[in-house]
Amino acid sequence: MEYRTFGQTGCKVSRLGLGLAQIGAFDLEAVGTVRRLLGTALDLGVNFFDTAASYRNSEALIGRAISDRRKEIFLATKRGHWAAEVPWTAETVKAHVDRSLNRLRTDYLDLVQIHSCNKEVMESGEVLQALAECRKAGKTRFIGYSGDNDAAEYAVDLEVFTSLQTTFNLVDQGARKGLFGRARESGLGTIAKRPIANGVWGGSIENSHTTAQFDKMMDRANSMSEMGEIPGAPEDRILLAMGFTFAHDEVDVAILGTTNPSHLKENVRLFEECLPIQQNVVDELHHRFDKIGVDWGQLT
Repeated sequence: MEYRTFGQTGCKVSRLGLGLAQIGAFDLEAVGTVRRLLGTALDLGVNFFDTAASYRNSEALIGRAISDRRKEIFLATKRGHWAAEVPWTAETVKAHVDRSLNRLRTDYLDLVQIHSCNKEVMESGEVLQALAECRKAGKTRFIGYSGDNDAAEYAVDLEVFTSLQTTFNLVDQGARKGLFGRARESGLGTIAKRPIANGVWGGSIENSHTTAQFDKMMDRANSMSEMGEIPGAPEDRILLAMGFTFAHDEVDVAILGTTNPSHLKENVRLFEECLPIQQNVVDELHHRFDKIGVDWGQLT
């Protein structure tokens, strides 16, 4: 496994991170299943775990499943979500951090991120002050921002965060247009979310239960792929998507989510044995996005 020093934290993190939103759908009795997944990740060298207070049972299952290996993990969680109907106040931020500590069965968090928090909330300063107080109290080592577009640019320019988590993949390349560069200049650790674009490249919509966001990614993938075959592109669409994201040195960690240890093992195998993909493939994907996606914003 390849590791990076995460921004200015001094912490070594695996470039391949494990996203734990999907385990939130499990009931609390699924501890054994989650323990196998997380144990497999650690045994394979994956030490960056990403969860959130809004991911239903995710935090509680992580705490129950693997608190005995806490020192091996760089544990990142989030407060807030685009669908949450909870106000952004100092009180709710502090309460959610305390709840995360309790659920995760730990006395400190490595990273607390504010999740899809808009510019106006950050401008008020209340939430940022609450996060600073949580860090000063030792409840979290670092604080970060998770989001996209104008709000992400504003967050990076504040120079109060340790990290940026933002959407980046072969059909959602907006972050390379300036956001990544600004994050690097500010010394932030950079986390790519949705790095394989939900597998839309070369995929198909098989049922009617897709989200509007998935449909938009699929439309983008179809528009780009209709421009013809890409010489040298891997036949494996997951490898192609992973290869594109990891070809960008600005990405410290890319988060891939799964509930299946076998899928996790395959992701690690692809990362360790099959990357990098050919640079001409990356260049062609850049060209296609720049040609037809100039007005495509990041999908939040």
